[in-house]
Amino acid sequence: MITAPGFEGRRVAVFGLGRSGITAARALQAGGAVPVLWDDGVSGRMQAEAEGFIVEDLTRADWSGFAALVLSPGAPLTHPKPHWTVERAHAAGVPVIGDVELFARALDALPQDQRPRVVAITGTNGKSTTTALIGWVLKSAGLSVHIGGNIGIGVLALPAPTLDAVYVIEVSSYQLDLTTTFAPDVAILTNISPDHLDRHGGMEGYVAAKQRIFQAQGSEALALVGVDEAWGQGIATDLLGIGRRICTVSTSAHPRGSGDPVRVASTTPTDSLQPKNWVPASAGMSGIEAASGELTADGVMIADLSAARSLPGRHNAQNAAFAYAAARALGVSHEAAVEGLLSFPGLAHRMEAVGRLGSIRFINDSKGTNADAARQALASYPSVFWIAGGKAKEGGIDSLRDLFPHVAKAYLIGEAADAFSVTLADTPHIVAHTMERAVELAAADAAKAGGEQVVLLSPACASFDQFPDFEVRGEAFRAAVLALGAKAEPAA
Repeated sequence: MITAPGFEGRRVAVFGLGRSGITAARALQAGGAVPVLWDDGVSGRMQAEAEGFIVEDLTRADWSGFAALVLSPGAPLTHPKPHWTVERAHAAGVPVIGDVELFARALDALPQDQRPRVVAITGTNGKSTTTALIGWVLKSAGLSVHIGGNIGIGVLALPAPTLDAVYVIEVSSYQLDLTTTFAPDVAILTNISPDHLDRHGGMEGYVAAKQRIFQAQGSEALALVGVDEAWGQGIATDLLGIGRRICTVSTSAHPRGSGDPVRVASTTPTDSLQPKNWVPASAGMSGIEAASGELTADGVMIADLSAARSLPGRHNAQNAAFAYAAARALGVSHEAAVEGLLSFPGLAHRMEAVGRLGSIRFINDSKGTNADAARQALASYPSVFWIAGGKAKEGGIDSLRDLFPHVAKAYLIGEAADAFSVTLADTPHIVAHTMERAVELAAADAAKAGGEQVVLLSPACASFDQFPDFEVRGEAFRAAVLALGAKAEPAA
C-alpha cells in the first residue's frame, strides 16, 4: 500500500466507499490523517465500520473541520450538477481531490533521488490495452512494474514506492478532474471521441479533463499524443507551443471529420523533445505512424507486428506505438521493446480470442462500450457475425454505417436491440435479446457460411441493462461459447 502524507492529525472527509474510496481511507490513515468516511450505501458504511474507520453522516458534519474531501470518481464534480458533498466542500473552502492526487502527493513527498517513475495513460478508447501492453513490455524487459489505477488495482493499493519501480497508471477523465499535481514522467493521450459528455458539460469539458494529464509535467517529462482527431491535434499544438517534449502517434486513417490527415510536427531540435533517458529508434524521431501490421518513424520501420497474435488492426498498432515510445523513453532497448510487443498475450475483454469451434473463431470485445471502440473491432476483420447491443450511448451505431458491409449478420441484445434493428434495416440481422441466444444463432450461421469465420462480440453499448459491468458481460459470452463445445483459447 502507498501511504498518503500531508494530512497528519487532520480530519479528511472521504465520500464513496468503493475500491478507490476505501483504499484512500487506508492510505490516509497510514499517513497519520483522521479519515471520516461516508457512503450512500449501507454495505460500504458497514465495511468501513468493520475496519474500525470513523463513519459519520457527512450531511450533518461540520465541514469547517475538514482539511480535504477525497471524492469517489463516480460522484459528479461539476455536471450534471455538483454532488452534494462537493457543494458542502466548496461552501467551506475545502479542497476536493481524488485518489490519483493522493498518489501524486505521496511521490512528491519523497526526496527527488528516491522517486520512482510513472507512466500514465488516458484516452477515450485503447487506454486499458495500452496500459496492459506497456506493463507487459516493461516487465518483459526486466523492470519492476506496478500496474493499476482505473484498471485492476486502485492506485493507492499498489506496492510502496521503491527507486527502481515504474508505476503504469490508467486514469479516467473523472480521476483527472480531481488532480492538480499529478505529473507523470510519460503521459499518454491515446485518442479522443465524444464520451461521458453529461459528466463534463459537453465536449469542451471532456477534452479539458483529458488534457489535465499533461498539466503538471516537468521539463524533462514526455507527452505522447494521438493526433488522428482534431482534438488531439489541438492538444499537441498547445503542448508544443509551451515548449513541452512531445512525440505524436498517428495512423494512416483520416482524422474523423477533418479531411486529410494533419501531422503535428515540432520545429524544435529533436534532442530537446526527449527526456535525458529517451533513446530514439532512429535519429530525429518526433512522431510515429501506426498502420495495421507495422510501426514506422520518419519512414523507417520500427516494428513488424504481423507476428503479434494479440495486436490485430490499426488501433492495436496505435496502442503498440504508444507502448514502444514509452518503453524507449524509460531506457528499454529497441530490441527488447519490440520483443515485448510481439509476445503480448492480450487484454481480457478487448479483442480477446476466447474459443474456436472448427473453423469459427470467437472474439470477445466486451470492452467495446461505444461506437468508436466497436469501429476498431469491426475494421479488423473483412467479415464478422456481430453481436451488439446493451445500454446505448448517444448516437447509437449510426456512425458505423460505413462498416456495415463487414457484417455478415448482426445479433442484437439488450435495451438497444430494437433501435439498432432500425439502423441495421438494410443489413442482415436478428433481435436475439440474450447473450446465450445470440451466440447460439451466430455460431450456427457462421457454420453454414463455411470456411474461416469470426463471431465478434463488440457491443458498442454499456452493459448495465443486463450485466453489472463489461467484464461480467464478457464472461457471459465466454461461457456461452464454451457451452457450444468450443475449444478455449489461452487466457489473457
